[in-house]
Amino acid sequence: MTLGAELGPLEKLVGIWEGNEGLDEAFSNTLGKVTETPFREKTSFSSFGPVDNGRQVLFGLDYRTAAWRGDEENPFHTEVGYWLWDAADGQVMRCFMVPRGSTVLAGGPSTADAMTFEMKAEIGSETYGILSNKFLAEAARCIRYEVIVTLGDGTFSYEETTTIEHGRMDTLLIHTDRNTLHRIDTADLPGEVSVAKD
Repeated sequence: MTLGAELGPLEKLVGIWEGNEGLDEAFSNTLGKVTETPFREKTSFSSFGPVDNGRQVLFGLDYRTAAWRGDEENPFHTEVGYWLWDAADGQVMRCFMVPRGSTVLAGGPSTADAMTFEMKAEIGSETYGILSNKFLAEAARCIRYEVIVTLGDGTFSYEETTTIEHGRMDTLLIHTDRNTLHRIDTADLPGEVSVAKD
């Protein structure tokens, strides 16, 4: 089933996207300093829903993304997760995991027709929060995550900021990523999500 308006502001994201305008500003363990790295990225979003949590009804996108530096074969960054829309409470959410052993549930207010929205998470929050494995919690603890998403005609852009307490720095590390992606396929991918109902 292809979903439309039920997805609220996420409706325009369904499909497959590519972008080669990425810029990652992060701490390089090899160089021992903050560096800027251009990257290319591929992301897929497939719709699903409804998911019933009692009175709450969610619709969303199952997503996967990967990013590569230059012509490298293996991505330096991958994510899997969900983007979710709660129409009744006007909340947009992004729940994802990276294979470094970190999980983020970010969210924020939005309207169904929004072309720009923001999602945030903070360590210790019982709603929109951040979890890291034991090593990362001690060596590079993520304390805040923010992303602004801007939708266009066949494009979407994001600017995200991750604030990290890094063991090799005296001040907080502000890790930023941004990119503009272009839709290369409008097809809704076959869902891989088994939806449980209350």
